[in-house]
Amino acid sequence: MSWLVTGGAGYIGAHIVRALATDGLTPVVLDDLSSGVASFVPDGVAFVRGSILNRELVESALRDHDVTGVIHVAGYKYAGVSVQRPLHTYEQNVDGTRVVLAAMAAANVTNLVFSSSAAVYGTPDVPLVTEDLPKRPASPYGESKLIGEWLIRDQGIATAGTEHPLRHTSLRYFNVVGSGDPSVYDVSPHNLFPIVFEKLIAGEVPRINGDDYDTPDGTNVRDYVHVADIASAHVVAARRLAAGEPVEPAYNLGSQNGLSVKEIMTAVARVTGVDFAPEIGPRRSGDPDRIVATGDLAARDLDWRMRYTVDEMVRSGWDARRAATAPA
Repeated sequence: MSWLVTGGAGYIGAHIVRALATDGLTPVVLDDLSSGVASFVPDGVAFVRGSILNRELVESALRDHDVTGVIHVAGYKYAGVSVQRPLHTYEQNVDGTRVVLAAMAAANVTNLVFSSSAAVYGTPDVPLVTEDLPKRPASPYGESKLIGEWLIRDQGIATAGTEHPLRHTSLRYFNVVGSGDPSVYDVSPHNLFPIVFEKLIAGEVPRINGDDYDTPDGTNVRDYVHVADIASAHVVAARRLAAGEPVEPAYNLGSQNGLSVKEIMTAVARVTGVDFAPEIGPRRSGDPDRIVATGDLAARDLDWRMRYTVDEMVRSGWDARRAATAPA
């Protein structure tokens, strides 16, 4: 049973590829390497280099590898930058998803796990985000992910009752951290962990953006979830779809409790052995005090749970990042 992973050479996608293989499934990677890394694709895994915007290429990959389903991870994932690049964001995330759906329909591939985002909720004013909360995305990125969910929903409705009905689910998550393989690390220039790690490697002091929020220690509280747990949930969702088992339209992969930025910084200092006191900068516009999601539905259906402590999250990410620059 083979699954096409779009964006399979990226940080999250590469972990999903490994989780599929570990679970006895056959991953196929499609990635244009615009942000992915070729070396993240394991030896022996089929790799189709190209864009999800290329309908012919996507359809050929589905047919050539006798694909059972698609785990659609590829996309432009920088929420802040999406404000300056809305057209690019919509092209990659909305039109890209449309093309994937069209190629799937042409190739009669009927199972889809969509890597969505908690950005679809915007800045909710509730302590715990549940799947039925109103969607008010606050960036073109969040909007593009929500539209992607709508496209998938509508294609599911349109094909219901046909010979090849689309079965699908969307997984929404917040801050993905750590590493499940020392050869794969987070390369994003915008995520907290890699920002802090790069500062430490350069001998500089990391910064906290604001310490006067309405939280116990004054810094933002967010979900931080280990990438291996995220990958595992994608694989369970894929198996449920392929087996015809019921799934929800969307699941939050949340931590239930969250961690503050200051707690992350303290853990980084503790785990790395680098004694630092983070600088305190001004708030970033639009940053809410707290966004934390419940993962109750995913725990029920996708074996979702937090398997890693904050120290284990930091240690795995730090070790993988340092391994990337270690002498051969």
